[in-house]
Amino acid sequence: MRNSRKIMIAANWKEHFTVSQASIFLNKLESSVRSRQSVEVVLFPNVLTLQPLSVQLDKRKFRLGAQDGHFQDAGAYTGEVSMAMLRDLVHYVLVGHSERRHVFGENDDIAAKKMQAAVRNGIMPILCVGETLQERLAGETNQILHNQVTAGLMHLTAREVAASVIAYEPVWAIGSGESAKPDQAAAAIQHIRTQVEHLHGARTAGLVRILYGGSVNSHNAKAFLDVDGCDGALVGGASLQSHEFASIVEKAFRVHQERLPAHHG
Repeated sequence: MRNSRKIMIAANWKEHFTVSQASIFLNKLESSVRSRQSVEVVLFPNVLTLQPLSVQLDKRKFRLGAQDGHFQDAGAYTGEVSMAMLRDLVHYVLVGHSERRHVFGENDDIAAKKMQAAVRNGIMPILCVGETLQERLAGETNQILHNQVTAGLMHLTAREVAASVIAYEPVWAIGSGESAKPDQAAAAIQHIRTQVEHLHGARTAGLVRILYGGSVNSHNAKAFLDVDGCDGALVGGASLQSHEFASIVEKAFRVHQERLPAHHG
């Protein structure tokens, strides 16, 4: 089943780049990232740059995603951009990123509504889940993951869940330079997949892609991609450097090649 899940390398640019800077950076990426059919590369720029980049983008090489979207399709929500507005521009949207949860106070209920809104508008959601350092030290990692996965998927059908993506991003590893150890990532990813199986069955659990995010760079990417059940990486700071990001994509391609069954001549 694992070989049927396409590896995803996602670049979360966060609150970086003006429109012109993003265009220049995309040019750099297009020259440094090689097109690999077995690796899906998704760029998550800020919302202002989505429209111009959607025109500039080499669609054989990259897909676009939004970093967030509001759960109401329209209405009196000053400053918000709805999933309905994003649907013609992006394939993917991040939901419940730890910065949305911990900087902006979004809870599991909001994440659940955003998951529904994304699916309703034909956008594939990437549900971000993960524990804080305090929660990990208190031995609550599995409970936190259970709660966030259950809430995020509660309004979706098995088919919708199978087409979605889940990103395990321990909050303590984001932007800290302190990544989780591969065995910590492996345990969390296994727990998430088991939770999906409890909710929606073994087939759905075998189809849903699970990524690791949290201080991923070209030096540690392969260790995470080699983790059993890990289907890619959500890359933050390292995605703002074109050669560093291109190196991560190449490592993902090589991991995919290693997974292929040997051909007997």
